[in-house]
Amino acid sequence: MAKKIKRKRKTRKEKGITIQFIPYSEIAYLTSFRRVKKLVDMAVENKILLVQGKLAPEEEVDLIEETMKHIGRSKSSRFRGIELATFSPKSKDMPFFDSMREKLATTLFGERDVITVIGPATIVREIKKDPTKIQLLLRK
Repeated sequence: MAKKIKRKRKTRKEKGITIQFIPYSEIAYLTSFRRVKKLVDMAVENKILLVQGKLAPEEEVDLIEETMKHIGRSKSSRFRGIELATFSPKSKDMPFFDSMREKLATTLFGERDVITVIGPATIVREIKKDPTKIQLLLRK
């Protein structure tokens, strides 16, 4: 009688793309350091982040510095940095009073209509933007 030999199949780990939206309320009350650390930790996990709002210029600098610290940290990690872009849709042909109302809201509540896109460079090849749209070009 012939014996049946069971062969172990190698299971391939499916690699998907995770896009995570982070509302302003989730990071608003964090310190600048904690906010940057949270964003970098998520990017290291190969997540593309859509952040409501805009980072302060100092936070963008800190984000890049923290990213550089993570590059090459572990040999098993393929993390090579991040791509970063901010998208702010602005209407040029707004009536005067609508324009004033928008400026007042921005002054009181900050720029919440802005979207910041942060993605790991291993996934995101390029982020293109123009006044009406944003394109996220991914690697194969």
